Amino acid sequence: MKENVEDLLTPNLWLALAAEMLGTMTITLLGCGSHATYQENNFLHVALTFGLTVATVVWVFNHVSGGHMNPAVTLAALFTRRVSIIRGVLYIVFQIIGGIIGAGVLYGLSSSRHFPYLGSNELSLSTSSAEGFGVEFMITLVYVLAYFACHDDKRSDLRGSAPLTLGLAVVACHVFAIPFTKAGMNPARSFGPALISDSWRDHWVFWVGPLVGGLVAGLLYEYIFAAGATFAGAKKCLLRTKKPRKQTEPEKAPLEEIKTDAIEVEDTKIDGEDAPEVVVDKTETAAEEKPGNGASADEVKKD
Repeated sequence: MKENVEDLLTPNLWLALAAEMLGTMTITLLGCGSHATYQENNFLHVALTFGLTVATVVWVFNHVSGGHMNPAVTLAALFTRRVSIIRGVLYIVFQIIGGIIGAGVLYGLSSSRHFPYLGSNELSLSTSSAEGFGVEFMITLVYVLAYFACHDDKRSDLRGSAPLTLGLAVVACHVFAIPFTKAGMNPARSFGPALISDSWRDHWVFWVGPLVGGLVAGLLYEYIFAAGATFAGAKKCLLRTKKPRKQTEPEKAPLEEIKTDAIEVEDTKIDGEDAPEVVVDKTETAAEEKPGNGASADEVKKD
């Protein structure tokens, strides 16, 4: 809870939210806009538009927000503890807002007669809901795995551009999935056009498929495929919230001991102040031990 409150008060959070909203808006506007000239046998330009747009916005905003621009990525980051709960929830909210704004701008820039559905996702006539779910699950799984691999700080075996890698992953997934579902892969990108064009047929597929696929991909990479991933690390992460409860009791003992010692020291000082001071005159002592005439102490006493 404390971590969420501190994150909420961080100025970077609000800048990151603006970046997520603007990035998702750009993806929705440009990517869905490319569907205006979509043809069943000629959709490569749609895949390239989405891929290059994702690469661009990740390159621009990665240092600000991490370059999620996708609720599926944020959900995976949330369950792998890469972002706080409050940041993850706000990311998803602002991504959805960005998708709505992007679809609204696209609606204002295009002719509703020639482009009524604004690139909304829909299942092909030969694709069932279960098959659509499987397609969305797989393409989001691939993309989120690529995202986590690009953000693995412990890896030193790969060189190159992470944003370009993510863009190419988006292109590959779109080329595969467009004939089946028009490649949602991003619930915010799917929700914006569906809301503006009022197109809700099988819309649940484009939420459940990507979210489940992204979550599975995040957990798989974080605890199995990541550099240095171990079962002990996964167990430690899952039990992290229970540790403070176990450590609270033994931590009290040292504090009490220190407090007791401090009281004893104070008592000693007080006793020392109340005790009478004894002043010893070094001159008289020296005179008693060694009289001026060189006589011993016993002789002086006899005299």
